[in-house]
Amino acid sequence: MFAPKAVAIAAPADLNGKSVAVTRGSIDDQELTKVAPPDADIRRFEDNNGTLSAYVAGQVQTIATSVAVANTIMQRNPQLGTEMKFQLRESPNFIGVAKGEDKLRERVNQIIAEAKKNGDLDKMSQRWLGRPAGNLPD
Repeated sequence: MFAPKAVAIAAPADLNGKSVAVTRGSIDDQELTKVAPPDADIRRFEDNNGTLSAYVAGQVQTIATSVAVANTIMQRNPQLGTEMKFQLRESPNFIGVAKGEDKLRERVNQIIAEAKKNGDLDKMSQRWLGRPAGNLPD
């Protein structure tokens, strides 16, 4: 959940009476629906562009979206003072390789382990997502 610094939100209950933009049917919509109080004004948009436009134009007070999307909003619209308020869901990403590609899988795992150990993974995450990578599986 993201909103300008001036909007006091720390938990789902704080959405009471607040307007929230979210893309209809997205994971963000599903998770928001689970935790939002009955008096939250959830405004669903048909696509990400509509959701983002509503937030940037000030038609809503908050936005439920991914860290990657929010980071783009923050970079392109610093005047909004957007910050992360709370996390709706942890949504890790994965790397897949074809069955039987054991050498490739082992090498990918080695590269990731090295990047975690030396801090490069956190640096990349900070650069692209605006936050450290967090707790990752071994």
